[in-house]
Amino acid sequence: MDKADKQFYLVREDVLPEAMKKTLDAKLLIERGKSASVADAVQEVDLSRSAFYKYRDTVFPFQTVVTQRIISLFFHLEDRSGTLSHLLSVVASSGCNVLTIHQTIPLQGRANVTLSLDIASMKVELNDLLRELKRLAFVDKVEVLGSGA
Repeated sequence: MDKADKQFYLVREDVLPEAMKKTLDAKLLIERGKSASVADAVQEVDLSRSAFYKYRDTVFPFQTVVTQRIISLFFHLEDRSGTLSHLLSVVASSGCNVLTIHQTIPLQGRANVTLSLDIASMKVELNDLLRELKRLAFVDKVEVLGSGA
């Protein structure tokens, strides 16, 4: 599977590697203000910083994923008339609500666009939407930058 075609899974805690569990513990310490830095948090849970950084953007508590409704997507697009409009049409038809749009000035025939989307009313699976967006002829790259409540 290509790195760009990431799938998401729900996994029971008892089958997670110890480093992933400790990463979740460290993230919680930071989130709750019980550790002032990553270095403090990983020391407290007995985890290497490299393991923390490896897993921090890939493992989340179930309740966090369930309550998240906002996602940020990064696009690298060809600079041609109508591309942003077409992209937004595909996003809207999936049931997403566009919250913010940031587009750079096109350089060498390419532009970067970041969209923040409310996905609470999305009618399709996120992976299906990402696949559809990647198939658009003018899209060079699509990345999930992050998500939040």
